[in-house]
Amino acid sequence: MIELDYTLRTVALGAAVLGLSSGSLGAFAVLRGQSLLGDAISHAALPGVALAFLLTASKAPLVLVVGAGLAGWVGTLCVSLVVTRSRIPYDAALGIVLSVFFGLGMVLLTYIQAQPDASQAGLDTFLFGQAAALVGRDVVTMAGLGAIAVVLMAVFWKEFKLLLFDPDFAAAQGFPVRLLDVGLTTLLVIAIVIGLQTVGVVLMSALIVAPAAAARQWTDRLVGVVVLAGVFGALSGATGALLSGAAARLPTGPTIVLCATVLVGVSLAFAPRRGLVAAWLRGRRNRRVLRVAGTLEDLYTLALTHADPHYPHPAATLETMTVRPQAVGPTLERLRSQGLVEPRDDAWALTPRGLAEARRLARDSKLWDVASEEMRDP
Repeated sequence: MIELDYTLRTVALGAAVLGLSSGSLGAFAVLRGQSLLGDAISHAALPGVALAFLLTASKAPLVLVVGAGLAGWVGTLCVSLVVTRSRIPYDAALGIVLSVFFGLGMVLLTYIQAQPDASQAGLDTFLFGQAAALVGRDVVTMAGLGAIAVVLMAVFWKEFKLLLFDPDFAAAQGFPVRLLDVGLTTLLVIAIVIGLQTVGVVLMSALIVAPAAAARQWTDRLVGVVVLAGVFGALSGATGALLSGAAARLPTGPTIVLCATVLVGVSLAFAPRRGLVAAWLRGRRNRRVLRVAGTLEDLYTLALTHADPHYPHPAATLETMTVRPQAVGPTLERLRSQGLVEPRDDAWALTPRGLAEARRLARDSKLWDVASEEMRDP
C-alpha cells in the first residue's frame, strides 16, 4: 500500500499536470511530423536555465522556466533559419541545433558548478530531472503555465487545425500561417520547459511523443487524439510518480517515461482498428473469406464442365486447384454450414443457393477484370 504523503501527492500532481499539457500539445507535433522538434527544444532549453541563473542568481521555478523557454524558442528559430536559408534538411538542422545548444548548456553548467558558493547546487538535476524535489510552488507554476498553453490551444483550435492539415489552403484564405506556426511552436516550448525539472532535458521528448503516438492508435479524429494524448500523459505521469514512491531508489522521470512506453505498447498491440492484434484478426478473417470464395468458384468451374451444374466432385480434385490443399476440408465444412454445398457419396456438390452465389462471384470477378483492363488501357 502506497502512503500518499505530502511529497508524493505533490510529485504525482505535478507529473500529471506535466503529462496532460505535454501530451495534448505534443499531438500537434507528432501529427505534423515534427516529433524530434520536442527533443531539440528540450536540449536547447538547458543553456537558458544556466543563463537565467547566472543573470539573476535565483533558482525560483518561474525564473528558470522563463530562461528555458526563451532558449528553447531561440532554438526553434535557429532550426527554421537553417532550413530556410540553406540547403541543410530539417532533420540535420535539428541535430545541429540540439548538439550546439546542449553543448553550450553543459559548458555553462560546468562553469556554474565550479563557482565557490553553494547556490548553484541542484541545477544539474535539469539533465535527468528530479521530481522528488518538486514543492507546492513548482506545481503551481507548472499548472499555471500548462493551463495557459492548453487554453490558448483551445482558443485557436480552428486555426491550428487548419494549419495542421492544409497550410496552403490556410494561406490562401488569408490566415497568418507563419504567425500561427510560431504560436503553436511557442505553446509546445511552454509544455516542454515546465517539465524539465521533473523528467529532465534528456527524457522530456518522450512525454511529447509517446502519449500522442499511443492516442493516434485509438482514433482518427483530431479532438480525440488530443484529448486521449492528454489523458495518457497524465496517467503516465501520475502512475510513474506513484510507482517510484512505492520502491526505494527508483527514479521518477525514467519511471514516468517507462509508463508512457507501456501505454504505447498496449496501444500498438490492442487498439481496435490500428492494433497489431486487430490487424492479425482482420487478416485471418480475410484469408478465410478468400478461401471460401475460392473453393466456391472452383466448384463452379468444375460444374461448368458437366451438363448438371449440381454434379458432385471429390475433395481431392478441389485440393489440386489450390495452393493450400489442407484448407479445403475445413472450408467445405464451412460452406456446408452456410447451405452453399452438400456432400454426396464422398463428393461435394453446389446447392441451388451455392450455385447462385458462385455465379454472382464469377460475374463480379469478370466485371472487375473488365474494369481493370479499361484502367490499364484508357
